[in-house]
Amino acid sequence: MDVTLTATVGRTTGSRPSNRLRAEGKIPGTLYGLGKDPLTLAVERRDLRQALATEAGLNAIITLAVDGSDELCIVKELQRHPVRNEVVHVDFVRVDPDAEILVEVPIVLEGEARKVLAESGVVDQIAYHLSVYAKPSAIPNEFILDVSEMEVGDVLTVSDITLPAGVRTEIDPEEAVVSASVTRAALEDEGEGEGEEAAEGEAPAAAAEAADGGAEGDADES
Repeated sequence: MDVTLTATVGRTTGSRPSNRLRAEGKIPGTLYGLGKDPLTLAVERRDLRQALATEAGLNAIITLAVDGSDELCIVKELQRHPVRNEVVHVDFVRVDPDAEILVEVPIVLEGEARKVLAESGVVDQIAYHLSVYAKPSAIPNEFILDVSEMEVGDVLTVSDITLPAGVRTEIDPEEAVVSASVTRAALEDEGEGEGEEAAEGEAPAAAAEAADGGAEGDADES
């Protein structure tokens, strides 16, 4: 889904001018890429939030209206305030609609691993994004991995992710994405259970030995 965002150019750089822009509800930013000169600009905070609120998220293809011309771009980086977590700066990078770009696509787990849960196990997601190359129009919103058939000890890797046509990755196909294992608490409970069973088994044996010993002593006395 393409979205349009209007930007104003020619902003004064520096911390004080940038702070004034933020106080006015604007976000300072930069547009660069494709061999063109970088541009300093500003966008409305509310408009930027709406542009990134689509299903594509940060991978939304944005038509940036700049000084009477349109620039096809994508958000390269959002800088946030370390305490308030508010966006304080945005970097846009120009994209060629006919050329691949490198993006991070979210990995979403689907289903319930009943066999893992039955053994008091847990499913751990190791990777939350996958780096892929795709043309702007072919960038997927997310990758879905079904964990329903997982058992304890299973591992799902990059090779288990289905890449749509026009999308490729250079990540090792054997790199782990999801694993299923028994929790430490479950292992400890199992160990305690085995210890109790062993103790219960030793008690009758000890009693039998004591009885045998007593019987032998009575025989000697007689």
